[in-house]
Amino acid sequence: RKTLPEDHSSLASTYNNIGFAYKDTGDYSKALEFYDKALKIDEKTLLPNHPSLATSYNNIGGVYDNMGDYSKALEFYDKALKIEEKTLPPNHPSLAISYNNIGLMYDNMRDYSKALEFHDKALKIYEKTLPPNHPSLATSYNNIGLVYGRMGDYSKALEFYNKALKIQEKTLSPNPPSLAASYNNIGMAYSGMGDYSKALSFLEKTLAIFQKSLPPTHPHIKRALDNIDYVKKKM
Repeated sequence: RKTLPEDHSSLASTYNNIGFAYKDTGDYSKALEFYDKALKIDEKTLLPNHPSLATSYNNIGGVYDNMGDYSKALEFYDKALKIEEKTLPPNHPSLAISYNNIGLMYDNMRDYSKALEFHDKALKIYEKTLPPNHPSLATSYNNIGLVYGRMGDYSKALEFYNKALKIQEKTLSPNPPSLAASYNNIGMAYSGMGDYSKALSFLEKTLAIFQKSLPPTHPHIKRALDNIDYVKKKM
């Protein structure tokens, strides 16, 4: 049988595929092992700014992200971004995805000003390149709203949640879970501002969607009931 040399480029793509399969099943240490094998080949055989290297760094960052090791994920997302910034046009969607990933890592690490900086970069690309009702714009607005919410700036959070909601109400069917998440975010922002009756009306919308679309024992339903209970006690 024919065997390939250990650093053959087609082996890298096979290792990446195996890594992806392990990541899909939640076996993150195995996924890292194979992504790392692919990366070692890519680093030996490709130019330092090759797009496949950026993909490898993003793959590894994604696994660390899923494992909750956000500083390690950030390190790899950042390596990918450096290549993308050198090789892609400034409004390329891959750049927006990288800015968004990095923003989420900073958010998880509670570095909110950095999180906003990167989410804002992603948003600027989306606003320039996507139609005004595109779901990625809604996600971007929601991400920014969540950061403001964690900073305790509820009125700013509401501004972005409402932008997301306007898109979702136009583009989604009446009961999808992402609409419920937006209602929940808005409800919790009103709760943070002490406007409990408004909070309650949005949290009840959240619960109604979850009850229609999820099994009764789903943790989202319990969380929605807990949020409603919390707000009612405050009224």
